[in-house]
Amino acid sequence: MVKSFLNVFTVLSVHQRKYAAGGRCRSTARLDGKVALITGANTGIGKETAVDLASRGARVILACRDVEKGEEAAAEIQARVGGAKVEVQELDLADTGSIRAFAQRFLRGHFLLTYLLIGLLKRSAPSRIVVVSSLAHNFGWIRFHDLQSQGSYNSGLAYCQSKLANVLFTRELARRLHGSNVTVNSLHPGTVRSELVRHSTIMSLLFALFSMFLKSPREGAQTSIYCAVAEELQSISGQHFSDCAPAFVAPQGRSPETARKLWDASCDVLGIEWD
Repeated sequence: MVKSFLNVFTVLSVHQRKYAAGGRCRSTARLDGKVALITGANTGIGKETAVDLASRGARVILACRDVEKGEEAAAEIQARVGGAKVEVQELDLADTGSIRAFAQRFLRGHFLLTYLLIGLLKRSAPSRIVVVSSLAHNFGWIRFHDLQSQGSYNSGLAYCQSKLANVLFTRELARRLHGSNVTVNSLHPGTVRSELVRHSTIMSLLFALFSMFLKSPREGAQTSIYCAVAEELQSISGQHFSDCAPAFVAPQGRSPETARKLWDASCDVLGIEWD
């Protein structure tokens, strides 16, 4: 009886892992001559995305806050992908000065970085912008009265709001880039075993306990890769994906008025004009 139970458990575990792994990018497209800029690329989904794009011939720039960890990731990628063209650039998306310095280096917060690089993306068209959001956007709302959570702060609410902002940014940017041959899409990578929870003992324990139900970083990177290379998405923009397929967007993420209002508020905070 015990043996039968173990056999059933093993079969169920295998099927559960296949289910948890989600979709896989099937495209074999090459990216020779293309440049892929990946933020947060020294670990998890970002690093696995970098590995895949480097294997397709792209010159990959790892934009990392911690340069030392970025260099370690670059060495690992080069060891895994023979002849990989990988370089590391310092970028802290929480520091506008760092973003501007990075953009200046690259040319000669995601919003400002895209703003500073949009001219280059247009000149390099066809180009793609891939925004990693989350299923958590379903539980977010934009608190325009306290956009930067200066009045009160809750990490969970702030996370959901940021992921909703990713979706709204994607849709508004797609509208503004219509006809430019630059596309932008957002995605939900799935629940991934990554270092995101490394500073929380409770979350680390929960992730370890339910690891069977979680994606590996490589599995979690599949939709990012799909949005970056899939031939069928060449002219698709302003959409949301999960498991390499179109995904549901919450009603608050489909509001053109909210998207435009958030766009204007972001420009005001950064002191820029982006018509």
